[in-house]
Amino acid sequence: MSSIKDIASEAGVSTATVSHVINKTRFVSEAVRTRVLQAIELHDYYPNAHARSLASGNSRILGLVISDIANPFIPELVKSIEAAAFEHGYDVFLSNTNYDAGRTSHYVRRFIERKVAGVALMTSEMDKSLIDELARREVSVVFLDSGAAGLHMSNLRVGYAEGIKQAILHLVELGHTNVAFISGLPHLHSAKRRLEAFRQTMRTVLPNAPEQIYTGDFRIEGGRRAALEILAAFELPTAVVAANDLMAFGAISEFRRAGLNVPRDISVVGFDDIAFSSLIEPALTTVNLPLCELGRLAVEALLTTLSSPTQHGIELLIPTRLIVRNSTAAARTGNL
Repeated sequence: MSSIKDIASEAGVSTATVSHVINKTRFVSEAVRTRVLQAIELHDYYPNAHARSLASGNSRILGLVISDIANPFIPELVKSIEAAAFEHGYDVFLSNTNYDAGRTSHYVRRFIERKVAGVALMTSEMDKSLIDELARREVSVVFLDSGAAGLHMSNLRVGYAEGIKQAILHLVELGHTNVAFISGLPHLHSAKRRLEAFRQTMRTVLPNAPEQIYTGDFRIEGGRRAALEILAAFELPTAVVAANDLMAFGAISEFRRAGLNVPRDISVVGFDDIAFSSLIEPALTTVNLPLCELGRLAVEALLTTLSSPTQHGIELLIPTRLIVRNSTAAARTGNL
């Protein structure tokens, strides 16, 4: 494999001159530049990308941190971010935290060591010291509903309240007054936001309804476990809202295993509107979180602060809306 020394020897110049041609860091005459480029083509030479970024002070790589690659929501989000980054000439390095704040800190620090241009933190598990370190190092970053806009920092704020409000109003129109909620892990910011939106809407729309909150983990098994608790309760609710689609899938599976018909005996609503939501039986009524839009805005927010080192970050609202399918129907009369 050819090295930069081979290119310099072929072109009759120094390795420094080859570096200047590749990285465009200093003026080189057209004749010398042509010889260097011809030598690069002759030797089929691929420059070291890391060395190039060190020499130029610029990187065309974005770091992306996600929570759980096994959640179908995540690959759809990664795909949208990668597509938007590619359009702007950037590559994406991916790290998966498995909902571990320690791993989040580790991966972000590795990204900083590798001189990435910016970091998209599409996860809610992180400690404040990490945010402070990013600010101190002046790293461009965009958060998904877990940070605040500031110098070099942008935040995508999800409109959980509007989507969940639409879901509950839909259930009320169908005659439901006994609605349970399956939340995510309580220490996760996104889980807190979704639970807060549910509680606030219930207080407004169904102020006399008993609060029925069950804890899941944003995974199918968490939905199954929560459904077992719901089935063991003294009175079965007529509807269940889950904080994400995977837990809704798990709940539907357990309800059907217990002999219930969804939606005749119990209605189920999810959140996210992942691709599988329209394919399961019954097709899931769910709150849509527009992933293509989210990915595009995440990259644009990063580029806003990358284009100007003194640029203050931005906060953007990601709207949500209810998609009605077949997992909701008129409330049953009486307990089962």
